[in-house]
Amino acid sequence: MTRSAEVLAIAGPTASGKTALAVGLAHCLDGEVINGDSMQVYRGLDIGTAKITADEMEGIPHHLFDIKSPKESFSSAEYQRIVREKIAEIQSRGKLPILAGGTGLYMQSVLFDYRFTEAAADLEVRARLEGELETLGAHVLYERLLQQDPVSAEKIHPNNHRRLVRALEILEVSGETKANHEADQGATPMYNSYIIGLELPRELLYERIDRRVDLMMEKGLLGEVEGLWKQGIRDVQSVQAIGYKELYQTIEGTLPVVEAVDLIKKNTRHYAKRQMTYFRNKLEVNWYDATSEKNQLVQKICDEVKGFQLHIANTKSKH
Repeated sequence: MTRSAEVLAIAGPTASGKTALAVGLAHCLDGEVINGDSMQVYRGLDIGTAKITADEMEGIPHHLFDIKSPKESFSSAEYQRIVREKIAEIQSRGKLPILAGGTGLYMQSVLFDYRFTEAAADLEVRARLEGELETLGAHVLYERLLQQDPVSAEKIHPNNHRRLVRALEILEVSGETKANHEADQGATPMYNSYIIGLELPRELLYERIDRRVDLMMEKGLLGEVEGLWKQGIRDVQSVQAIGYKELYQTIEGTLPVVEAVDLIKKNTRHYAKRQMTYFRNKLEVNWYDATSEKNQLVQKICDEVKGFQLHIANTKSKH
């Protein structure tokens, strides 16, 4: 497969400084920034997602922010398609696409040959299996999965009906276990990409997260959430985001605001931990110290990316 020109990606946990670094590198490398965060695609979710402001963009073009109504759903597969088109468009202008965000699956799906399991989908088979679930009970379907795909069965709780039905559907439609069906995906690079990762000591990261949540509340996060509530936005993907789901409980009267803020901090810390696990396990990342002085960090990464670009150019010229 012929891989196209370079793509820069910036990964790392929430509150590690990805947004500012992306802008700095875009200035240095003549780049444009693409959103790599699953919740910043939504209009009206600004404070709680720490969305970049117009001033913070410093004139650098930013893409895929505010492209969805908070009432709409948004999938990884849709993200993959839109971003690959956007990368081609940015490259056609002679600019460097810089993908920055904390949603690991989104990043992996774009940069690698990641095929979503929708390929092994059959709505008729799914409907029949859901009917069997209703009439026979989950235990019967779980026993069937245990016989045919014990690896998946071990990872799926019998009460997780959606995953149970999906694993059986993949078996029936593809003739493969879920693990085999997904085994060869997400390994082949689609681009000559350079992935930057920002890391910092856990205690410091958690301090930053707590400070950021307090700042969000000072900026009016509760008011932002109340605005979504007043629009009648309920039980949709956007308001399942951390910061929104907890304050919805406050509005509903089931969680005092002080407890909601503590829960936001706790859930954000857990999310940051999951992010780091994903980036370390799923992507080949070049890690950098997020506590470094910003301008020095930008310059260091800029020099190393230019070295990477030169290496790619030399390699291409030899073939």
